[in-house]
Parts: sequence; C-alpha cells; structure tokens
Amino acid sequence: MKVLVMGGTRFNGLALTKELAKHGHDVTVFNRGQSDATLPRSVRRLYGDRNNHEQLVEVLKKEDFDVVQDISGYSLDDVKPLYEAFKGRIGHYIFAGSTVIYADTNVLPIREETHAVDEGPKQGDYGKNKIIVERWLFGEHRANGFPATVMSFSMVFGPNNNIIEREQRMFMRLLGGRPVLIPGDGTTLQQIGHVEDEARALRMAMGNPNTFGKRYNVTGKDYYTDEGYVDTFAKVVGVEPEKVFIPAPMMDDIWLDRVSLDGDVAALRPREVRSYENAASVQALSQSNMRLAQSLIQRLNPQLHHWNHNTVFAIDRMRDDFGFVPDYTFQSAVEQTYDWFMSQGLDKVRQYDFGWEDTLIEAIRSR
Repeated sequence: MKVLVMGGTRFNGLALTKELAKHGHDVTVFNRGQSDATLPRSVRRLYGDRNNHEQLVEVLKKEDFDVVQDISGYSLDDVKPLYEAFKGRIGHYIFAGSTVIYADTNVLPIREETHAVDEGPKQGDYGKNKIIVERWLFGEHRANGFPATVMSFSMVFGPNNNIIEREQRMFMRLLGGRPVLIPGDGTTLQQIGHVEDEARALRMAMGNPNTFGKRYNVTGKDYYTDEGYVDTFAKVVGVEPEKVFIPAPMMDDIWLDRVSLDGDVAALRPREVRSYENAASVQALSQSNMRLAQSLIQRLNPQLHHWNHNTVFAIDRMRDDFGFVPDYTFQSAVEQTYDWFMSQGLDKVRQYDFGWEDTLIEAIRSR
C-alpha cells in the first residue's frame, strides 16, 4: 500500500516508518525536516509544516495514498486540513489518539466501547483535544462514510523515547547504585506498550473496514506492580535494588500538592493552603510535584488517576478485529530497551537531578 506518515522521524512515527518499510509498503513521510533520524532508503520525504494549512494542501493535493497514518496530529485544527486534502480519495485515515482520555474507574480493565471519557476540569488540554478530534472523525464516518480509525496509545515504551524521565531515568538510577523510591506499598498496577508492538498494530489495522469508526487501546499484554517495575528493571540491569517505600500519607501530600518538591533547592515543606474549586486552579494542581513524582514509576494522566489507583486497559478488540497480539512481554520490553540504551552510550551522557529524591529519602528515613 501507499502510506503517508504524518511525522515519521521521532519515536512513535520512526518505529512505524521502519515497520511499514520492512513489510514492503510504499512509505512517504511528511514533516518539517528538523529531525536527523535515519530512515530506510526506500522511504520518500515531503517537507512542510502541517500548521501552515495552505502549504499542507499545496504539497498534498498532488499526492495519492491508500492510507494516512497521522502520528503528529493533536487538535482539530491539525486534522481538518488533512481531511479536506484527502476527502473522497483515501482508503483509510488512522489517527493517533491517547488513553489519557478515559475517566477514572474502579471497573477494570478499561474497555473502548464501555468506559467513559473525562472532559471535566481535571482533564488536560491534550486529552480534551484528542476527544474532540475523535468525535469529529467518527461523526464524519457516520455522516459521510469517512474511513477513520483512532488508535489510542498508552505510555509507549522503548528505544528513542523522547520522554527521558521514564525508563531511561530508572536505568541511570540503578546503574548509579542509588536507592529506588517506590510509592506506597508498591502494589499499584500499571501497563506499558512497546513502541514496536504499537507500530505493528498500526500496520495490521491498515485498510481493514472492521476498524472504521472505532477506537482501539494500543498497549501491552502485561500488567505490573510498582515494585514489579523496579524488580524487572533491576534484574535486567543486573543489580540488587535498594528499595525505599514512600509512606502513603506522604505520597498523598505530594500528589495533592500539600508539600513542595521544587527544582534545584528541593525541600519537603508544607505549601500554603490553596483552593481547587475552579477549573483554572485544578489545572494548576501539583504541576511541579506531578512531574517529579511521575519520574519515580511512570503514571498515566495523574490529574485523573491517583497515585495508588490501578489503571490498566483491555486490548482484545485489536485481536478480535485484526488479529493483533503484542509480541513483547514487560520484561522483554525492558531488556530490548536497555540493550538499545547501552548500545547508544546513553549511560555515559544522560544526566539527572536526583536532589529531590535525596530529600524524600532523607525525610522518610528520619520519620
């Protein structure tokens, strides 16, 4: 098939581009050309800024594709020009959504067809925009037969991850022999999906009418506890981890912004009491603390899901509709990513501020 990948040179898009080329598809990528990623020789490149709508239409109106894989679209303003450029002359449009859209729930796993999305004041703009795009695409599918599918990524894991506070920080923590902080008693369940599995799912969905007008959770087949996350990383790195468990009341204080954990002068001290009754203040809730706390054990959309709330997804809809089952287990995902991390020499160049972790460790041990 002739496939256009919007993006195609960073993390998710790069893995997809390589997957499509490996399976013999005629691949073109469209982006600004700001990444120096090495692409397969067969891949064609079109240069342009998708935010420049006139330029986008001018470049793409002369092109024909069987499938558009939109990995770099975030808002309706991003998507509508593509729709106008290809309406009536495309076999399949696949949009990269996100599982951050889902409301918190005690009924698990989270399923595409039964679980509600959250558009309330705690939802971020990123999630709200993904919901808006999805609804518009499915509305066009119902009204006009537009062949749209939404593939909702969830905490994608693996080589070239541009969110370096996740797996790469854990590798450096363990390689440096540092104590590893674990929230609460370490039993909270989470889930990641490997970037190469995600790319394979995107490829397998292409051109399949069963997928039109549907959303799919795209993530891994394993669940892990927070302590299991640490144990698996430590096993792969080949070290015995020194675990420091953060008491639940302290985690609550961090999550609810009742203490400060700020930057180079990290301190664990009470914050001024604040009200979170309006939307603007809720959006501001725990921004610095959330960012730091997420780098302990990665968390999905912490505005909605409390630190000790299990958040896992069903993926059987992909299996039923187009036969996809992930190849990677959680451990094999960590192993492959660690091999890449070391082969790139990132253990020699990655630098992190662990000062705020030391502050927490000292506070826990002094209790």
